Amino acid sequence: MKISNSEILTYSRSNKKATGEPYLKIKLDKETKAILPMQPIQEVLVVEAEDITPIPYMPNCMLGLLNKRSRVFWVVDLAQLLELEAISRDSQQYNIAILRVDESVLALAVPEIQGVSRIDSELLQSPVGYVSAGLVPYLSSCLLTINEVLLTLEPQAILSSPILQQA
Repeated sequence: MKISNSEILTYSRSNKKATGEPYLKIKLDKETKAILPMQPIQEVLVVEAEDITPIPYMPNCMLGLLNKRSRVFWVVDLAQLLELEAISRDSQQYNIAILRVDESVLALAVPEIQGVSRIDSELLQSPVGYVSAGLVPYLSSCLLTINEVLLTLEPQAILSSPILQQA
């Protein structure tokens, strides 16, 4: 079932009656967009590239460590973790979403953060058959619209990624 973009209610101050669960909408690469449930998102920020300290001998998706508000976070290139096009290492700034599930915290670097949307869970469907098999373990569902497929990322699956467990 494909839906029109008008059926996705974008949360804004003028639309206080929006229904559905809030999701952070992000762009992973030129063609791939995804949503993350807002509940485990601790904060979203833009950080200078120089604020991320590279650590040698780590998987390629690990950008390094970020010290923010007396806390240290691992920063991961989310697209590269998902085997998509890596974020440009020449960037002066990174868009970061801090993800917290239980005691695990991870900073996800993405090329673009596109805001918060409220999405009715009835519109979400299985990603099997719509995305590559390598992405499926990181997804809880997907949202098919007339214009795009939005991948619904599973925060716990990202934190439990075998690549990150090697780090």
